[in-house]
Amino acid sequence: MPKSATSPQFVVAQLGARRHYAIPRMLNDAGMLSRFHTDICATKGWPRLLNAVPPSMRPARLRSVMGRIPSGVPSHLIETHGRFGLDYARRLTRARGQKEIAEVYLWAGNAFASQVATQGFAGASGVYTFNNGGLEILRTAGAEGLRTVMEQTIAPRRIQTDILEAERERHPDWAEASVVSAADDALIAREEEEWQAAGTILCGSAFVRDSIARAGGPAERCVVVPYGIDSGYAMPCDSTGHESRPHDGPLRVLSVGTVGLRKGAPYVAEAAERLAGRAAFRMVGAVSVPPAAQRRLSAVLELTGPVPRSEVARHFAWADVFLLPSLCEGSAGVTYEALSAGLPVICTHNTGSVVRHGSDGYIVGLRDVDAIAGHLDRLASDPDLLAQMSAAAAARRGDIDLDAYRQRLLAALAVAPGTERLTA
Repeated sequence: MPKSATSPQFVVAQLGARRHYAIPRMLNDAGMLSRFHTDICATKGWPRLLNAVPPSMRPARLRSVMGRIPSGVPSHLIETHGRFGLDYARRLTRARGQKEIAEVYLWAGNAFASQVATQGFAGASGVYTFNNGGLEILRTAGAEGLRTVMEQTIAPRRIQTDILEAERERHPDWAEASVVSAADDALIAREEEEWQAAGTILCGSAFVRDSIARAGGPAERCVVVPYGIDSGYAMPCDSTGHESRPHDGPLRVLSVGTVGLRKGAPYVAEAAERLAGRAAFRMVGAVSVPPAAQRRLSAVLELTGPVPRSEVARHFAWADVFLLPSLCEGSAGVTYEALSAGLPVICTHNTGSVVRHGSDGYIVGLRDVDAIAGHLDRLASDPDLLAQMSAAAAARRGDIDLDAYRQRLLAALAVAPGTERLTA
């Protein structure tokens, strides 16, 4: 859509390909995107040279970079920070342990936001940032009288730290010893300073909003805006054109995301052990647990390791049910993708999902393996129930696609700062 003289114009600053570049795409469709800053994308700068590498010689990391294609965002509006992005990727690759990773995140958020703020916001009336990567932008824009919006993509780091500390005590063999470093404390402080600099804080779920309040943040400036995803995650079709997922054998249970404590890996393992022979489990994502825990997982389920975004759809096509017993999320995008793929979703409240309990999935308590195993066993035993819940999940596509998300986002941005209502 062409820009309107009366429409607000936003500079978006985003590290990575979060939700397939949904925010800049939607703002551009609405004629509200002034500029999009990011670290690396496949269509600008040096990453374009990667197309010369034969497909058979592209490792997973390279395929991941080449999958960063901001479709729907005009090239002339994209400003990449390629040298920074390369340095960021190199530092993350070399980081060892929680302390060093926190130091990289702290450096990256400051370096990226400082670069964007230095370039200025010519022609824009507002900025849109994400937690940890926006403080300098928010402060500079606020001083210039621009609208300041940040998205809190996950529960506050202070709350994450508390939850994970408790989880390490429960499962000491599933994570390295906790080292809350000066960088962790600085990341917590940085995030909370971003709240103070933002006029509007968008949250993907009530869990995030309530967690900000629990951390002492400005809940009155929080607005809950559930996400949405591309419609490309549809179930396979049979020869008649009807959607179906026929196969022989046990129930197929999929989890997608980093394999670690935060996403409930110990509880996936225990459920897989209980349902051995009744269900086949697959976990897609980087494995972030010690060798002993990884061996326990490998004994009862399939670990694929990291998979580029462009290749995730085939794993959804494989599955019957999606499982994500996370302890802390924002509003996990993979649960939207699973629903859109016609997969009933079993998750926790802390996953921040839009699942309707008993209709298109089940909401279970934290660490409640009895409930997880019970629901999976029921779906494995009752094909009609599985088909009914799968159909209900697929029927959510209109509620959770980008068009619906765009309407929710634009409605939130239309509200004057300071008058936000706590919607859920």
